[in-house]
Amino acid sequence: MANGVTICPYCGCGCGFHLQSENNELTGIIPNSNHPVSRGSLCIKGWKAYEFPNHPDRLDSPLIRKNGRLEKATWEEALSLVATKLMKIKDNYGSNSLGICSSAKTFNEENYLLQKFARSVLLTNNIDHCARL
Repeated sequence: MANGVTICPYCGCGCGFHLQSENNELTGIIPNSNHPVSRGSLCIKGWKAYEFPNHPDRLDSPLIRKNGRLEKATWEEALSLVATKLMKIKDNYGSNSLGICSSAKTFNEENYLLQKFARSVLLTNNIDHCARL
């Protein structure tokens, strides 16, 4: 049974599909035949998009290395650590020593915000995106 309509997270095309779920777990995908982009079709990545949210290896909280071991941390702690380290690198080696690689599993709007962050906050143009169709 189709439970929710959404957009595929793998690339910028924006294909539409219905998520199937059973017992609060995603179990499959049904292409949206009325969607103006995908028109009832999906690539192999789209067909498999239901698998990664429930994968047992998926991280559900940030990890920080402490005493040589990765330990769960709060988002505030992790983001503060990342911000401190990025600014230290920028101060010591300059903005061009930093680079950002974005993800194909985010929406175009999130990738836009990441490039704005790279250029406005980190003051670097070193940004790339890994989406491949």
